[in-house]
Amino acid sequence: MKRINLKDIVWKEGKYYVSWNLNTGVSSFGDTKKEALESLKEALGLHLEEISPSEVTKIERPNLVSSMFSYA
Repeated sequence: MKRINLKDIVWKEGKYYVSWNLNTGVSSFGDTKKEALESLKEALGLHLEEISPSEVTKIERPNLVSSMFSYA
């Protein structure tokens, strides 16, 4: 079995936790961080069955950067 290094992020949105994989754009959610990440793992498994490993974007040292946006 081959292994691939993926980067995930999780945050609270309303009453749920959202999990998102930076390499593939696949996301999921759950009532807890753990549930959100478990759901993401399942979704990634299904997604990765359908694509070639070369289609997975390599992400190195991601940073969470704040920005201010003004709008009317």
